[in-house]
Amino acid sequence: MRKILLIDDDALFRRSLSFHLEQAGYQVDTAGSAEDGLKFTAEESVDLILLDIGLPGMDGLEALRHFNDQVGAPVIFLTARRRELDEILGLELGADDYITKPFDTSILLARVKAVLRRSQKKQEPVSAPEAFSAGDIDIDPRAHTVKLKGGLIELTPIEFKLLNTLAQQPSHVFSADDLLRKVWGMEYVGQPQVVYVHIRALRTKLEENPNRPQRIMTVRGVGYKLVAQEA
Repeated sequence: MRKILLIDDDALFRRSLSFHLEQAGYQVDTAGSAEDGLKFTAEESVDLILLDIGLPGMDGLEALRHFNDQVGAPVIFLTARRRELDEILGLELGADDYITKPFDTSILLARVKAVLRRSQKKQEPVSAPEAFSAGDIDIDPRAHTVKLKGGLIELTPIEFKLLNTLAQQPSHVFSADDLLRKVWGMEYVGQPQVVYVHIRALRTKLEENPNRPQRIMTVRGVGYKLVAQEA
């Protein structure tokens, strides 16, 4: 039974969501603050953390840094803030996913399943392909590193997988659903906003001017492609 820690300051919400997660076969512990959640994970291991951004005291964004340093379990942000900035910032800090309140429980359960599956796969030994280049971008899947014009670029695991997928086929146009299937899993098909957020995050790291991208291009009405630039 996979163990989930739910951190949210709304007691009614905690009880309701815990019930649905337990019905789905998960063991659930809860905390009303980030501080209590950190105390819990100092004593107990967990497989996944559901973390509200708008917590009193230490907020979710700050708490995520501590969880990344001390726990290592995947984190899904729960946010009532509909600003994309929160989503991008959370993913930049290393959150594995986010979902905006109010949400359908079935959607959250699908996200939980997908994140746990990805986490399990990361722990399994795999034969990674050799390093390769796409123009001035060098990707080493074994070392999980990306260099742009020789300089190391820090990417989150999802950003790395997204860039790797695009770079494997330069100039090939991937639809949002193509990328969702390849990078996130079938549970995410039909939710293109997930791709939009991560494409924007990648552009901030790879483009001189993210508002006028030269590498990760949008093909209007179709999808996205990586255009290799001369090294």
